[in-house]
Amino acid sequence: MRAKTFTESGRRAQIVEAAIEVIAEVGYAKASFTRIAKHAGLSSTGMISYHFAGKDDLLAVCVAEIERVTGAFMQPRIDAAEGHVAQLRAYVEANVALVGEHPAAVRALIDIVKNRAARSAAVDGRLALFEEHFRAGQAAGVFRPFDARTAAIALTTGLDAVVVTAATDPPGPAELARIGRELADLYVRATAPEAEGGTR
Repeated sequence: MRAKTFTESGRRAQIVEAAIEVIAEVGYAKASFTRIAKHAGLSSTGMISYHFAGKDDLLAVCVAEIERVTGAFMQPRIDAAEGHVAQLRAYVEANVALVGEHPAAVRALIDIVKNRAARSAAVDGRLALFEEHFRAGQAAGVFRPFDARTAAIALTTGLDAVVVTAATDPPGPAELARIGRELADLYVRATAPEAEGGTR
């Protein structure tokens, strides 16, 4: 029984991995069960239908797996940062670095979300997350006064634009690190309190 469960679990994971890679390569619209089955080395699409109720079910599992992978990469870096400013920097830099570590996962998630093929709780929740982070940082005196909602929108859209551009043709790790630092510097300077004399 355990061997059978492990085999089925392994095959399911194999299908999900293949689906993510196919979506990353050809896009959600062209990611047919036939393409996915071929990429996974399956003899027919029936094995996909055996494990998943349909494409929507498969996509939901793909998104959950991508969120697991991206969270495992980014969260330790964010948790290791102390303070609101350091955590803001860590999030931005980790998100950009993610493109180099998991390019297929990033490209697949971008396409799935763009086509509204499946919801991503992590993507959907970012505005509230950043708005709360900015408000808490303002209360602590480490961010200047500004509209937290507007800043959260600017952060997520700007970060998304950089990530989407980088994911199209990922540069090397050193260049991604430089881009991440530049973008983080931009947001840190924009949110920093004014120094005495009205300058920052």
